[in-house]
Amino acid sequence: MRAFNRNGTNRASITKVNNYMLMSVKVGDSAPDFTLVSQSGASVSLQDFRGKKSVVLYFYPKDDTPGCTAQSCEFRDRYDVFTTAGAEVIGVSADSPESHQKFAAKYQLPFTLLSDTGNRVRKLYGVPSTLGLLPGRVTYVIDKEGVVQHIFNSQFNFKGHIEESLKTLQAA
Repeated sequence: MRAFNRNGTNRASITKVNNYMLMSVKVGDSAPDFTLVSQSGASVSLQDFRGKKSVVLYFYPKDDTPGCTAQSCEFRDRYDVFTTAGAEVIGVSADSPESHQKFAAKYQLPFTLLSDTGNRVRKLYGVPSTLGLLPGRVTYVIDKEGVVQHIFNSQFNFKGHIEESLKTLQAA
């Protein structure tokens, strides 16, 4: 899989590590498409939103942990602002759809959580690990045309993911 910019040329840098193709998706790249299973069991593709809505795609380490709960609840609390800005929020972690279902119900999360159990999409986007152990926390703001407009990478600045995403959407 490759990411292409608007004129069809490849802009993402691709690295092969342990037989996995790792992309380093950058601002201005076309966001790589994928299909994953949601907490409801439905298959969701990034392509489903193209031409319709912007997408705030956030990768987080694990359901029901303190930092991930704080981040997800902040997205929940500001969800109406995201939808008013024409965006859909989508969370991605390696947890199972069942774990996502419990997490979403427990914290009343109104958005989609996707299960990337093999970390295929995380690797596709090149989301780095923290200290080589903890799955990274990175948020991508993708416009309606599927182009990455902003990337925010911070393991510990949970609210920064929300604030940076909103600033990007509201500036468009």
